[in-house]
Amino acid sequence: MKQHVLSLGLLTAVSVSVMAADAPAPAAAPAPAAAAPAAIVGHAEAGKNKTAMCQGCHGQPGWRTAFPEVYSVPKLGGQNANYILAALKEYKSGERAHSTMQAIAAGLSAQDMADLAAYYAAPKK
Repeated sequence: MKQHVLSLGLLTAVSVSVMAADAPAPAAAPAPAAAAPAAIVGHAEAGKNKTAMCQGCHGQPGWRTAFPEVYSVPKLGGQNANYILAALKEYKSGERAHSTMQAIAAGLSAQDMADLAAYYAAPKK
């Protein structure tokens, strides 16, 4: 009888061990959400030092360009910062087509674009 009880106990222990191995592992806790990238803040004073490429066209009142077609060059001073930033990003990505602006925007970092937008949107003293 002792041998039968011992065998039954051993069989139970093996069964529990096998069932535990076949059971699905508990779900791992979800990974924490990646933090959203911090918004880049534009600085008007820094932007003032980055306007050299802009001034040749946008710094001349009433300037008209002949390439790729004849049109009046838009005034940047006083424009909304979000508009300028969006336009620069679109030129950089190729979403907006203008070869000169695409070439200029290609060399700008996200910080450069934010600084330029802040500079041109800032009220002039």
